[in-house]
Amino acid sequence: MTNQTDTPPDDQAVAVTELRQRAEMLERQIVDLQKHAEGRLIRSELKAEALRAGMVDLDGIKLIETPDLRINDRGEIEGGASLMQELKKAKPWLFSLPVPSSSSPSNAPPAQAPRQKAAMEMTDAEYRAARAALIKR
Repeated sequence: MTNQTDTPPDDQAVAVTELRQRAEMLERQIVDLQKHAEGRLIRSELKAEALRAGMVDLDGIKLIETPDLRINDRGEIEGGASLMQELKKAKPWLFSLPVPSSSSPSNAPPAQAPRQKAAMEMTDAEYRAARAALIKR
């Protein structure tokens, strides 16, 4: 008895060749996707570093050459903080001035004595209620 799933040797060679080509294509797609994902991760980490450094306009990130940047094991850009410091020195207008510390002492607003509403500021209903209260006294 012969098995019906047996295929001639030529058909098997063609199938193997097609599978190899498909595997190579899928491997290239995986590499491309990994490069794309790493590029997105680098851009998002650059944005985080830029915000920490006080960058006013995140379009300034476009001035940084990203092919030289690498992500470490913790998912952070190697030398990201120093990169932002260099950019801050080279192009200070991209960054805001240092914000004063929130722990600095500030004066509370002066207390004001409560005042009654003037008759001209009241609605008709408020005026009637205030007049009735005065008459009852």
